[in-house]
Amino acid sequence: MRELATSQLPDGNAAAADGGLSSPPQALLERLKDYGQEDAFALWDELSPEHRLLLVKDIESLDLPRIDRIIRCSFKSQGLPVAAIEPVPESSVSTVEERTLEDREKWWKMGLKAISDGKLAVLLLSGGQGTRLGSSDPKGCFNIGLPSGKSLFQLQAERISCVQRLAAQSVNEDSKGSTLIHWYIMTSPFTDVTIRKFFESHKYFGLEADQVTFFQQGTIPCVSKDGRFVMETPYQVAKAPDGNGGVYSALKYSRLLEDMATRGVRYLDCYGVDNALVRVADPTFLGYFIDKGVATAAKVVRKAYPQEKVGVFVRQGKGGPLSVVEYSELDPSLASTINQQTGRLRYCWSNVCLHMFTLDFLNQVANSLEKDSIYHLAEKKIPSVHGQAVGYKLEQFIFDAIPYSPSTALFEVVRDEEFAPVKNANGSNFDTPDSARLLVLRLHTRWVVAAGGFLTHSVPLYATGVEVSPVCSYAGENLEPICRGRTFHAPCEITF
Repeated sequence: MRELATSQLPDGNAAAADGGLSSPPQALLERLKDYGQEDAFALWDELSPEHRLLLVKDIESLDLPRIDRIIRCSFKSQGLPVAAIEPVPESSVSTVEERTLEDREKWWKMGLKAISDGKLAVLLLSGGQGTRLGSSDPKGCFNIGLPSGKSLFQLQAERISCVQRLAAQSVNEDSKGSTLIHWYIMTSPFTDVTIRKFFESHKYFGLEADQVTFFQQGTIPCVSKDGRFVMETPYQVAKAPDGNGGVYSALKYSRLLEDMATRGVRYLDCYGVDNALVRVADPTFLGYFIDKGVATAAKVVRKAYPQEKVGVFVRQGKGGPLSVVEYSELDPSLASTINQQTGRLRYCWSNVCLHMFTLDFLNQVANSLEKDSIYHLAEKKIPSVHGQAVGYKLEQFIFDAIPYSPSTALFEVVRDEEFAPVKNANGSNFDTPDSARLLVLRLHTRWVVAAGGFLTHSVPLYATGVEVSPVCSYAGENLEPICRGRTFHAPCEITF
């Protein structure tokens, strides 16, 4: 295992080693004044010597010129008019309806070949905590209640193992599996230690330890509505993770893009941790991506209803680049508009955080996003020395890179086969562990029946089902030898 973390170079002079600071270091105070942030030292006289030293070190750890640029650019962008958008035409999307068996088989084989050649790596966005799930652990550690009791991390690791084996066997039918897919896992300062210990205690879920690399996304100060730092304590600036779009700068500063190039990686499969049905390292999606020759691609599902809380892909103006508009930013009248020819929503292609990138594009966008320095301002209640302060967390999103791409392809997938989000605690109306578990069990039940298996159950079938271990099958393939003619009592796990 390799452990890499994003770090900021100290900004300013080192603090006095003995902590005996009677007044703020003059040079550091002047630098804060240059950026209008001198209030960070407002409570200096009330601090103990130890806390004064902590405050100086905290301020020195900030890249003040970069942070000031981000704050100014982000605030300025909020006042700009929203660009005109157009729906993405269905002709620009590889839809499930138009996909032929020949296409699927071709892309599957192309993807397995690229994987066997070591050209694919997997990039997991796992900086989030499970707060909304009622858990103190990172989301990936969460057990959604499957018969196996497996965590989201384990399900994903075993899917990687299965694809490795399929790729190796595509080259040599007798192969036991020698292909390795490197797994890059982005954590945050709040989840990093817990995630690494979780993987270590579970022996990397059967993967090789050195094929997993952890790295941390960055943090950025929270600011008030006038752009000043919010002080979490009298001696510490309030900070928050910089969003899942922070992955681009984190990869750059951790020098992991060079690491990928050294390994021969050309393509990155990128996804969010909280999807129980995610097809990690999907050979079909990879083959489609290679076949199209594009810089970026995304899996999409059709929006279920106009008010569904998902971002949608749009075109920026007529014939402009693709981008994603968050559900909160899409005019309700546009969200409800129907395409008269198809009878479907005009803005229907939902972003579900399933992306494919070339390594060349990741190098390009890491520099472009850093240069533009535009972050989203998320209004939040932020813990501060004065209680809960209303201010902003500054975030970038993974889809912020899409408009920079010279070419983007959209690949529709069936919602019930590849999208089971785990975002809210049980008892909520949607996207809960219970709803995700049922989606997994129902899909796997269909696989087993299609493979000639039978089910018995002591509760209504709609409330249960069987779980197929990723060790046995990645997407329903190769199940006949295990299932044909056999009866399984639901709920249960089917494995070798």
